[in-house]
Amino acid sequence: MPELTTNQKGAIAEAAITKAAFELGIEVYRPAIEGGRYDMIFALENGRLLRVQCKWAARHKDVLLIRCYSCRRAIEGMRVRPYTSDEIDAIAVYSPDTGRCYLIPPRLWDGHRVVHTS
Repeated sequence: MPELTTNQKGAIAEAAITKAAFELGIEVYRPAIEGGRYDMIFALENGRLLRVQCKWAARHKDVLLIRCYSCRRAIEGMRVRPYTSDEIDAIAVYSPDTGRCYLIPPRLWDGHRVVHTS
């Protein structure tokens, strides 16, 4: 199988996260236009809405690496922007190595570029 592109990994992660949310009874909504700071909105049973950024978690040995930033090409080179709790409410992660999805609250990633978990 050929190496997946970043866009392909993102699409797979979003699909897996959407499926996992549906299985938990969470309604999932998508922004009409790409390029915002979050990929989807979770509507929870209590009426609360969560702005969710989806990520693919790479594994290095027994540790999952979760990148808590976006990276875009710009005139000056690569522009890296960490996510903040003002922009999103959670990071949802899909790991193809574990076959599982994880919802990471801001207290674990706000102010960090990468989160490591085992």
